[in-house]
Amino acid sequence: MAKKYFLLFSFSFIISSTTLISCKNSFDGDNYVAYLGGEIENPKCNYVVFMKGEKVIDTFFLDKNNRFFHKFDSLTPGLYSFKHDPEYQYIYFDKNDSLMLRLNTLDFDNSLMFCGRGDEKNNFLMELFIQNNNDRNQMYEVYTKDINAFQKNIDSTYKKAKSLYLKRKAFINWNEDFDKIASSSVELNHAYKKEIFPFVHEFRTGKSVKNDLPKDYYKHRKLIDLNDTALVNYSPFVKYVTVLLNNLVLTDAKDIADEMSLESNIKKLQIADTLIRDKHVKNLVVNNIANMYLLSDQCTENNAKFFQLYSKISTDKKLEAEVMRTSKNVHKLHNNALLPNIALQDVTGKSIAINDLINTKTVLFFWSKQSDSQAIFSHKKVDELKAKYPNIRFISINIGNSRSEWLNELKKHKFTSNPNTIELFSSDFEEIKEKWVINKIHRTMIINPNGTINNAFVSLFDANFENKLNN
Repeated sequence: MAKKYFLLFSFSFIISSTTLISCKNSFDGDNYVAYLGGEIENPKCNYVVFMKGEKVIDTFFLDKNNRFFHKFDSLTPGLYSFKHDPEYQYIYFDKNDSLMLRLNTLDFDNSLMFCGRGDEKNNFLMELFIQNNNDRNQMYEVYTKDINAFQKNIDSTYKKAKSLYLKRKAFINWNEDFDKIASSSVELNHAYKKEIFPFVHEFRTGKSVKNDLPKDYYKHRKLIDLNDTALVNYSPFVKYVTVLLNNLVLTDAKDIADEMSLESNIKKLQIADTLIRDKHVKNLVVNNIANMYLLSDQCTENNAKFFQLYSKISTDKKLEAEVMRTSKNVHKLHNNALLPNIALQDVTGKSIAINDLINTKTVLFFWSKQSDSQAIFSHKKVDELKAKYPNIRFISINIGNSRSEWLNELKKHKFTSNPNTIELFSSDFEEIKEKWVINKIHRTMIINPNGTINNAFVSLFDANFENKLNN
C-alpha cells in the first residue's frame, strides 16, 4: 500500500506540482478553478470520459505514457464520474480541488487511488465502495437464512461501515454536501439489503417471509427521500429505489411469479410515476423496471401493454430506444429459436462455436471476477446438479473480464479441475450483451439437444430451477 501511495505521489508531483503550487493562493472568492489528472495502467482505450450524471463534460486523451492532465477554468462542486470503457467510478470535487488518480484496468476498483487536494474524501469513497462490494459478494447464502440470522448479519456489517464512516468524518472534517454522499453510501447499502431480502429469500428458497418481518423492519423508508436531488446521479440511490418498488409490489403479490407478472410491473410503473418527481431518477428507475420485466416475460401481447404505459412515463428517448432495442433482442431468444452464435474461447485460446458443443440438453451459466462469491456458488450449484443429472452438459462462461483475469480466476478457484463443467470465455461483452441479452451475471440459459432454446431466462438459484430443467 505504501508503495502505491509513493508511486502515485511521485507521478502527480512530476507533472503538476508547479501548476498546483502556483495556483494555490488563487483559490478564493468566486474562483472555481480545479484540476484532474492521472495515469491508466493497461488502458483499454486511449481516453477518459468525465461526466456529470449522464452528461459528458469533457474527454481527456491519454498521452504516450498513458497519462492525462486537465485544468477546469470553473468546476461546480459536487459528484462526478469518470469512465474508461467499459468501467467507471465516482469522483467528488469540492471547490478548487486538484485531484490525481492512478489505476490499473486489470483490477480497476481495487487499484484506484487518489492524491492531491481532495484526495482523502475520494479515497474514503473508494474504501467504502470496496467494503460494500465485498459485503454484497458475501450475501448469497445470507439471503437464504431466516429473518433473525439475516438481521444479525446485516446489522453487524452496518455497524462496521457506520464506524468507518464516523471515524473518517471526524478525521477529514468534510462539509455537509459531501457528507450527504458519504452517509448515503452507508445507509443505502443497508437499506438495499433489507428491501431485497424478502424477494430473494422467496426466490431462492420458495418460502415467503413477508409475515415474519418485525413491525419496524421498514423504518428506513422514512429516512430516505426519493426525490433528493443530491443523490439523483448516484447509482446506489437508483438501485435502492428500484428494489424498493419491487418489494412494494411483492408485499401485495401472492408469490414470486405474481411479482413478475404484467399486472405487477404495470403497478411498479404507476408507483414510480407517483412517488418520484425528479425526471432523471424516474427515467432511470422505469428503465430498470422495463429491463427486468423484459427478462421475465416474453409475451408479445403483454409487452405491448407494458410499453404503452412505459412510453408515457419515460421522457428520456435515448434510454427508451435502448429498452426497445433490448426488447427486440429478447424476442429473438424465444423458446425453440436457434441460439445465436457468439465469439467464445476455451482455455487454450481456441475459438469455440457454442452450437458445436451442444448435442445433449445443455445449461449455460455466467460469472465474473467482480462477483467472486457468485462465481464460487454457481460452480458448487452446478456440481450438485451434475450429480443428479449426469446426462446434462454444463457450460460456464466468463464475462466482463480480460482473458488473463479469467485464467487467473480459473487457477485460483481450481474451476478447470472439475470435469463436470466446460469453461469458456467471452471476449466481446458488447456482443454477448446484444445477442444473448446478458448484461448481468444472474442469468442461466437452458438449451435443447438440437441447439434451440428451451428457456433463455432462468436462474441457477431459483427454487424452481430443477422443474424448469426437466421441462
